[in-house]
Amino acid sequence: MSSSSNAGPALSHLDESGQVRMVDVSGKASTQRSAVAEGRVRMSPEAYRLLSAQENAKGEVLNTARIAGVLASKRCAELIPLCHSLPLSFVGIEFFPDDGASSITVRATCRTDYKTGVEMEAMTACSVAALTIYDMCKAADKGIVLEEIRLRHKSGGKSGEWSND
Repeated sequence: MSSSSNAGPALSHLDESGQVRMVDVSGKASTQRSAVAEGRVRMSPEAYRLLSAQENAKGEVLNTARIAGVLASKRCAELIPLCHSLPLSFVGIEFFPDDGASSITVRATCRTDYKTGVEMEAMTACSVAALTIYDMCKAADKGIVLEEIRLRHKSGGKSGEWSND
């Protein structure tokens, strides 16, 4: 793999001629890596009340969303074409309700001891957990908004630690 003479950032999934490629991690050492992604699900006060009271007709919303997020993180390489299949050592999904805003913040944490990071797995877990909340609450509010899904923190690998506070 040759390096470009340009000292600025490069898109790692494009080769020197601009063709799409999977990043070759065969020469990299496995290291401990983690990533945290967050997003918010905002809904009507009535839908939020139903979710909070566990009165939603489809059952226990947040536990279903938690399981969906974990499953999604494990299938990330099947969904995002150039992602590597990773041996995940941990996936955690947390929910932080905000009664005043009728919203739930979803936080997904992923960890691995591997040659490449888990940012995409955390982002996928967060997104699918949020989508599951939407799916289970849409009968009460079709206007639910998924917003601000983003990487909050990553550690490990060549680029080290990064935070988006």
